[in-house]
Amino acid sequence: MLKGYPCKPIDDMEVRGLQRQAERAFPSTPVHLVPPSCEYPDQTADAFGPVEALPSVACIGTFRPTAVASELDPVLHRSALTVVWFQAGGLHRDLPPDGGRL
Repeated sequence: MLKGYPCKPIDDMEVRGLQRQAERAFPSTPVHLVPPSCEYPDQTADAFGPVEALPSVACIGTFRPTAVASELDPVLHRSALTVVWFQAGGLHRDLPPDGGRL
């Protein structure tokens, strides 16, 4: 952050911005926002309220399942969902060669 400090108004702008980015990138799917869990460090509040920190990693994922029954027409029976969420960083695990698909 170039100027200021992490606070609710700034965090709200970041969350809305990421949600809009997902809506523009995937206009044909509904977008679901998982509300972030913010941290509130013990620091003195300033003009914009208390210090509020979003998790450090912002994620957008689009999920398109395959048909659950082979007799269903895949064109008529399909779905998709885009999910936006924030998660803490620093935990890295190597994915298997298939990308962790189930």
